[in-house]
Amino acid sequence: MMWSVFIETGPASGGWTIYPPLSALPQAMPGSGMGMTLWLVSMVLFIVSALLGGINYIATVINLRTKGMSMMRLPLTIWAFLITAILGVLSFPVLFAAALLLVFDRSFGTSFYLSDIFIGGEALHNSGGSPILFQHLFWFLGHPEVYIVLLPALGLASEVIATQSRKPIFGYKAMVVSMLVIAFLSFIVWGHHMFMTGMNPFLGAVFTFTTLLIAIPSAVKVFNYIATLWKANIQLTPAMCFAIGLVSFFISGGLTGIILGDSALDINIHDTYFVVAHFHIVMGASAIFGMFAGVYHWFPRMFGRMMNKTLGYIHFWITVIAVYGVFFPMHFLGLAGVPRRYYSNSAYESFMDMQNINELVTVMSMIGGVAQLIFAFNFFYSMFYGKKSEQNPWGSNTIEWTAPVEHLHGNWPGEIPTVHRWAYDYSKPGAEHDFIPQTTPYSQTKGSNLPGEE
Repeated sequence: MMWSVFIETGPASGGWTIYPPLSALPQAMPGSGMGMTLWLVSMVLFIVSALLGGINYIATVINLRTKGMSMMRLPLTIWAFLITAILGVLSFPVLFAAALLLVFDRSFGTSFYLSDIFIGGEALHNSGGSPILFQHLFWFLGHPEVYIVLLPALGLASEVIATQSRKPIFGYKAMVVSMLVIAFLSFIVWGHHMFMTGMNPFLGAVFTFTTLLIAIPSAVKVFNYIATLWKANIQLTPAMCFAIGLVSFFISGGLTGIILGDSALDINIHDTYFVVAHFHIVMGASAIFGMFAGVYHWFPRMFGRMMNKTLGYIHFWITVIAVYGVFFPMHFLGLAGVPRRYYSNSAYESFMDMQNINELVTVMSMIGGVAQLIFAFNFFYSMFYGKKSEQNPWGSNTIEWTAPVEHLHGNWPGEIPTVHRWAYDYSKPGAEHDFIPQTTPYSQTKGSNLPGEE
């Protein structure tokens, strides 16, 4: 894909969704030629690697858990990774099929996506195909992909919020079930991307229902995060700030998703900046904030050193303000009818009144970009010169924090630890400390054991 930038006809130019016919006809435009072929080859390689990685994750979690690590003792992070891998294994083959049929249309004269096409006034022989078929295949992968990106971030945030709240995660079983329900529902909502394709109104109503239904398990997760934070002994580390930022984005972006999930409302703002704002807040910014939370939290585990807290706080505040500064105004651009994917809106006089909002978005995006340089400096500087970390600086319960700071083959010298309890025994009444690692047997915590814990 990167090499396609350097070929004579340029890289793929069919948009990130590569809809036919631009992607199905090599002669359609310069970017439909070799650049598009390289794009498709890179997609095939990516899909194969995603499938192999997903199978690896599933096999590892199911077969290679340590002694005592039952499924309901797994940290929510691992549950999120497992469900994400299952989503990838079930949905990526559909994109593979879509790309393969596209290669057939491009190279072997088939007509899966082509019918009644004219180029330069000349009719092509293709007939019987439908470009809408490609959209169905693409978006069948497209919506599970949203949760493939988002669920790992939610899993990381679950661990960070529980640890830095010094409280057990609220509703552990409900969190697991909600992720499973989200995964199931993500396969039956793809049509909300296609309300403008001439879809039967009844089918549109079905997709509206399933889309609004997926808000329920999402709301369960948000409620459980807020309940965990409620009256907690919150440690506002940079990791915790980013985890709370994720929850904020998940709420604000999710609310606009309710609007876009309703076919009657979506028709008015489809393919406007409202969609760009929703998508980038609820998936893009949320996922990135989850990633930052994970990096700040597990950095001592990876490198044996601490990241600079002050730089972490500066990075967080500039980034969260910049993200809202970029994407919140975009909602108003969308409501005003400003379309996405236009090279320049200044060519249309009706959009000139929105120019000042576009300028604000540009400035805020530049500020947010500069803030990431702070993170990059903090990351690489701390890797070599940061303050040396204790073995378990956050007082976390999960078993990776029982491994020595020094990097060893297999992580632990000798036998892998045995797990005796779930991962969220924080601030337990009667306990000696405000955390009890998963490797601590119940026989050593008799003063804090609940009925049935023995």
